[in-house]
Amino acid sequence: MPDSSSTLSFVPVILCGGSGTRLWPLSRNGYPKQFLVLQGNESLFQLAVARLNDLAGSGLTSDPALIVTNEAHRFLATEQLREIHQADSTKLLLEAQGRNTAPAITLAALAALEQGDDPVMVVSPADQIVTNRPAFTKALRQAIARAAAGPLVVLGVPPKTAETGYGYIQRETTAADVSSPVLQFTEKPDLQTAQTYLDAGNYLWNAGLFVVKASVWLAAIERFEPTVADAVKQAWAAKTLDQQFVRPATEAFIASPSISADYAVIEKCPGSAFDIEVVELDAGWSDLGAWDAVWHVGEKDGRGNVTHGDAITIETNNSLIHATHRLVGTVGVDDLVIIETADAVLVGHKDQAQRVKEIVKALSSDARSEPELHRKVHRPWGWYDSIDEGSNFKVKRIMVKPGASISLQKHHHRAEHWIVVKGRGQVTCDDQVLELGPNQSTYIPLGSVHRLANPGQEPLEIVEVQSGSYLGEDDIVRFEDHYGRANS
Repeated sequence: MPDSSSTLSFVPVILCGGSGTRLWPLSRNGYPKQFLVLQGNESLFQLAVARLNDLAGSGLTSDPALIVTNEAHRFLATEQLREIHQADSTKLLLEAQGRNTAPAITLAALAALEQGDDPVMVVSPADQIVTNRPAFTKALRQAIARAAAGPLVVLGVPPKTAETGYGYIQRETTAADVSSPVLQFTEKPDLQTAQTYLDAGNYLWNAGLFVVKASVWLAAIERFEPTVADAVKQAWAAKTLDQQFVRPATEAFIASPSISADYAVIEKCPGSAFDIEVVELDAGWSDLGAWDAVWHVGEKDGRGNVTHGDAITIETNNSLIHATHRLVGTVGVDDLVIIETADAVLVGHKDQAQRVKEIVKALSSDARSEPELHRKVHRPWGWYDSIDEGSNFKVKRIMVKPGASISLQKHHHRAEHWIVVKGRGQVTCDDQVLELGPNQSTYIPLGSVHRLANPGQEPLEIVEVQSGSYLGEDDIVRFEDHYGRANS
């Protein structure tokens, strides 16, 4: 570690992409797993940001964090950053289309070089759990010190079982408190091979965390995957800026091959001109890829059950029950995963948790909405919850945050009735503007140009009743929008 007389600069890089289909029905494309609260009261994304913020100190200073996320999730990420008081200093690098982790990290490296001299990037996925934060901080600080000297440094977790779902890192030395040269990487071996690695003692699970100077990453991606480097550099050169949002040029960025950092760079480093080392990470790490992993890290009762929400278990063992809206009761079952949401319920055997993505694929092939959105949909101005629907009508609860407003808009096929149940709202309807309080209502005729705003200091909640021949969310024409959204 550096002493107090010297200071190293690092930049946290959070990779906040992916859809998390194996954690359906809680994780959906419109609200993916990294934004879910699965432990405590912070989301996986918020926990990842906090862990990297902890690294500052002991001769380390942190540059503003860089978040690489999808354009569609920019307001989710911003709101969750605001909740942990990180929104003002953080940049969001917005991908119009996900191209996997290698292009994402290349974007971050270009941004990091613009922010400062040549900082060390600490790259972390947004969807992991770490139960021992001090041990995490110690290992990452050690990795930063090594990366500052030039090597690319990966973090490896001591394997507890012969796991076939993780990549493995073979290291030259096995001392836990020093970095070691990496000999080779193996991606998801079969069970017999995994057991051989476990017995050998010099293999670690690949945690998907790594630390590297921005210039070293750019040199490596130019060497190993020049088409990625060229496409991302062109996209970055033509980027647009919108406050904290940075948008690489869409056409150039999606021209990049879609490839992971492991395949593009990490696994090619051993034996090359790019030194690569591993630091052991024994910090209660877990990659929450599926519901069985959520059960594994959860707090269990005397029968090995992990429960969330309103759940009653009778003679139930080693099961995960996650209730969000209704009471869930179980009697005489073992090793189940039961996930209840407002519009979908998943029931499966715990050892089949990886197959949940097959349900999502089947739903998507039928063009159903359940893989995309929850019944409760978050928007930059608040949220709406579709609580009932029938022929030619739909009922929603709508919440507008203080100081926020929906867009100025109209609909071609529906009229709307609004009833205020909490707070005060300002309603624009064509050339009229009126104030409404609790128990007051108004009518928005079909085709009228309208807006709902919350000028107050508390959330505004209304019940909206839509009526008309077509009630789809795409029946909207926006004339003015504070959030840069198009009609869709």
